[in-house]
Amino acid sequence: MASTHGAQPDAEDTTETKETVCEEVVPCDKMELNQRLAVEELITTEASYVHNIQFCVLDIRAHLQKKQLPDLDLEGLFSNIDDILHVSRRFLKGLEATATQEHEHLLCISTLFQEFKEEMETVYKIYCASYDHALLLLESYHKNPRLQEEILETLNATVPHTGAPDLSFFLVMPVQRVTKYPLLLGKILENTPTSASAYPALQAAVRAMLQVNANINEYKRHREVATKYNKAEQLTLRERLARLNTHSIAKKTTRLSRLLMQEAGIVAKTEDRKYDDLEEKFQCVVSSVAMLKENVASYLGHLEAFLLPTPHKCDLQIDEGPAQQYRRLAEYLHRTVFPEFMPHSHMPLPSFRKMVKDTLERSGAQLRTFCKTFETVTLSPMAQPLNPAEERKVLSLVSKHGPDKLYQVTSNISGSKDMDLTLHKGQIVALLQSVDTKGNTNRWLVDAGGPRGFVPAGKLQPYCPVQGQQPGMQVQELESGAERRRHSYVLPEAPRPQVATFTPAFQVVAGFSFTARSPQEVSLQAGQPVVVLEPHDKKGSKEWSLVEVNGQKGYVPSSYLVTIPMQEPMGWSLPV
Repeated sequence: MASTHGAQPDAEDTTETKETVCEEVVPCDKMELNQRLAVEELITTEASYVHNIQFCVLDIRAHLQKKQLPDLDLEGLFSNIDDILHVSRRFLKGLEATATQEHEHLLCISTLFQEFKEEMETVYKIYCASYDHALLLLESYHKNPRLQEEILETLNATVPHTGAPDLSFFLVMPVQRVTKYPLLLGKILENTPTSASAYPALQAAVRAMLQVNANINEYKRHREVATKYNKAEQLTLRERLARLNTHSIAKKTTRLSRLLMQEAGIVAKTEDRKYDDLEEKFQCVVSSVAMLKENVASYLGHLEAFLLPTPHKCDLQIDEGPAQQYRRLAEYLHRTVFPEFMPHSHMPLPSFRKMVKDTLERSGAQLRTFCKTFETVTLSPMAQPLNPAEERKVLSLVSKHGPDKLYQVTSNISGSKDMDLTLHKGQIVALLQSVDTKGNTNRWLVDAGGPRGFVPAGKLQPYCPVQGQQPGMQVQELESGAERRRHSYVLPEAPRPQVATFTPAFQVVAGFSFTARSPQEVSLQAGQPVVVLEPHDKKGSKEWSLVEVNGQKGYVPSSYLVTIPMQEPMGWSLPV
């Protein structure tokens, strides 16, 4: 009896132990079940999403294209939905392939999101930024009974099973999907033990998708700001006046008063270094793109002219010499340049894009290597050669300020403060004041041939023209008994006194008479010399030029101006 009585507590203890074990196992099983359901939700909803996008592209849009409605902007409605469909199909295929990886299932899903992060951000940010415009188009179509009827007829004919009340039912799907990825991944992460090997990878995937959404929102905000200011620039004077109200006037007055106080040194000026750096990079990109466009256009034009005779297709009765060299070069260009850089019908578009990308990457690496070598080996010249436009600006600056006030920019300048100028290396400016409004001698006030502002004094050097580039500016060297004109700026061993003189090689005159019709214009007489201040108007149009005539400034038609060489005293004398 004693032993039986002693065994009873052991049985109770065993029962309690089993219950405790069950209580510990059940939550783990529930977490695993929720994890599996979350993964299934990710894959099934992705498949449904891709299916609906295919309906949108292959059925709805194709049906609307066949209607050929002139008032329907399909590109504005659907934006880059083809790119989204292409990326989503591949992403779904990758998700479905992860199901075969039993032990590494979660790790494969996390890796897949990381791999598609950049592609998703690229295609979705364009679509999301254009989505508001698509909604505005739909709203305008609602007011057009005929267009609205055509859209509803298309939905009933192509996707009646969806019960979509409007086209916006499909257009909003990409916006909703990209914002749901962090939530779906977060749900999987919540039901994954922290000790699991895939837990850090899931955390990284969640962070990646959150970053994608943040970048999309930032890109959309930048697009909205750019659109706002671009729209404001296109407004007429009447529309601008109509937008004025008490709030806008007060806001502009506050900005102006704060700007004046900052320039006067009354209040400190807040500086955004990140914005300044970004603005400087943007200016550099703008200049580089413009130069690239000009160079590519020139290259293609010269290449077309060079290859037009096609000498490689003819038998030349010349054994050797320049003609054969020309022929071999033409054959080489036809064999390498055209197939490599110009698309052909037999080449698939993805292959062509990859070829261009690889070529640009190689060229970029070579260019960076060249720039690095050039900066370390080649010394910067004391004076940069001028293009014809800069030469004309130099003449204008000299006529207003004199040659001793000219300075040349030694490196690119990005205006990071109010009233600062953004200038490129080699530009010529005229010194107006060697101190700013606060008495800082490191910032100089200069005239850049129209715009005036402050620049760092350390990035300016006295302008010394390159001989041959500007024949009108010469240095006369005084010698005992006679003057001798030198053709080089190499200084002699012994210092000699020098006198800088400026003799313009050409000037701008009025080719025709012009009578001013408004206070903003100025009258001209045929043959009258003028000083061109800006070869365009305030909107950038080159049809009008801002000039100075007899101390008066105003606009005149650019076609009325001609550039002529300076005449000798016995030549044609211009009327005064």
